[in-house]
Amino acid sequence: MSEATPDRLGLISLGSVVAAALALVLFVLPAEYDVDPTGAGELMGIKGMAGYSVAALSKQPAGYHKDSASFPLAPFESVEYKYALEQGQSMVFTWQAVSASNDPEAELIFDMHSEEKGTEPEDSVSFDIGRGGDAHGSFVAPFDGIHGWYWENRTGEDIVVELVTTGFYSKATTYGPNGAFSKTFPKVAEQ
Repeated sequence: MSEATPDRLGLISLGSVVAAALALVLFVLPAEYDVDPTGAGELMGIKGMAGYSVAALSKQPAGYHKDSASFPLAPFESVEYKYALEQGQSMVFTWQAVSASNDPEAELIFDMHSEEKGTEPEDSVSFDIGRGGDAHGSFVAPFDGIHGWYWENRTGEDIVVELVTTGFYSKATTYGPNGAFSKTFPKVAEQ
């Protein structure tokens, strides 16, 4: 075994500092702070990986909208429902799965996700994926685009998804087996 001399400890310490600095510049700065001085973060696909930042207060030029929608899903059917929101706009939501037999354990596969304006659907960003019978919360759009849910019924009975939202969206679109159908919300006065 070699002896730990002061010169050897100094070299080990220097190597550790250099490795930490490289990790900071090549990985941490691009992924966490969207700062990529070498361009390596972009090449590795980690630039901006930590997500999007939005302000705590977001004043809106017009009042909010309320929406409620129901989607009957036969076994192995699916539907998507998305709202057009601009960066910083928000909505409060609640949805639940109601089975034909009123089974309190009715569940769907769901994916709450967003597609940034000008990108392809396969580039969507998911925020909540799983199996369940309901979800409640709030959402702030990290970028301009469409934001909403995909639900799939993998059970052997009919299920209805009941959704209620309040927010600053301008349009909602249903994507189902019969195509895409949109509804727009009229501008309302400041609340």
